[in-house]
Amino acid sequence: MGKTIGLAYDLKTEYIFKDSDPPDANAEFDHPLTIDLISKAIESLGHKIVRIGNVENLLKKIGSLKVDIVFNISEGLFGRNRESQVPIILEMMNIPFVGSDGLTLGLSLDKVMAKKILISDAIPTPKFFETDDPDDNLLKLKNVKFPLIVKPRYEGSSKGLSEKSRVENLEQLKEQVGYIVKTYKQSALVEEFISGSEYTVAIIGNNQPEVFPPVQIKIDGKLKLGDKFYTFARIHSGRLEYVCQERLDKSLKDKLMDLALRTYKAIDCRDFGRVDFRVDEDNNPYVLEINPLPSLSGEDVFMCLADYLKVSYSTMISRMLDAAFLRYGLN
Repeated sequence: MGKTIGLAYDLKTEYIFKDSDPPDANAEFDHPLTIDLISKAIESLGHKIVRIGNVENLLKKIGSLKVDIVFNISEGLFGRNRESQVPIILEMMNIPFVGSDGLTLGLSLDKVMAKKILISDAIPTPKFFETDDPDDNLLKLKNVKFPLIVKPRYEGSSKGLSEKSRVENLEQLKEQVGYIVKTYKQSALVEEFISGSEYTVAIIGNNQPEVFPPVQIKIDGKLKLGDKFYTFARIHSGRLEYVCQERLDKSLKDKLMDLALRTYKAIDCRDFGRVDFRVDEDNNPYVLEINPLPSLSGEDVFMCLADYLKVSYSTMISRMLDAAFLRYGLN
């Protein structure tokens, strides 16, 4: 029997830029075409869709919201807890929702906190430190080696990442830390840069999650990336592709899938998510981050996997819904 499903999301087109905003301030938000794609997929499964929109709309509608469950892809508004805003409100009102809860989303968005959890579970991740002071004399004393990569502590969608993010000396490091702190009003995560290749592993489910085959990242037509990496400009230029590999080395494939599942469970993801990796020249994988709120656009990993597995995009969405229905006993 079909259900009434609310859809919580943030639209790029609704974001009003402020003078102090960086150019990628709305990078995490969805394009209207993505919302149409998800809505049509849910409707094709026999459900009714109610478009809620962002967290402010949710607050306005919460008293009269008549849904069985909410499919949450909302990034939230402002601060390191922004991704937790919609789930916390829904949880408080005892409204079921698809996706991870506020604790998981808060921990995963904050890359420093996420890496601490990975380390505690002996999951390999690049060595790192965090700083909000570009003039910190301890920068050169940390237990890391150049080249390094400098990222905002709690941003997604490659916000704050450009060709200047990879630094090879102390002067470049200080400059990039200063840029992140000033532009994004948060501390910088400084990691050892892993030269090699990049993969992402998607997962759907809960008690016995389905771990999908690793998807390799191709940048500028190359799978062996060397020093190339995700940047905001590349994501929005068509220079980045997702490639489902038939010939991936079995040992590496098994490592990636095992580590992805361990990471998914370590941070208590629910229903769906994806884990991003860099793999060094010796085929050693390192977890960069866990994303319990991954993009579901037609250009992203879940569509790539649907094509590779010869199933419809609606089937992928159905599996996410079914995982949540089972968790809440809504089957």
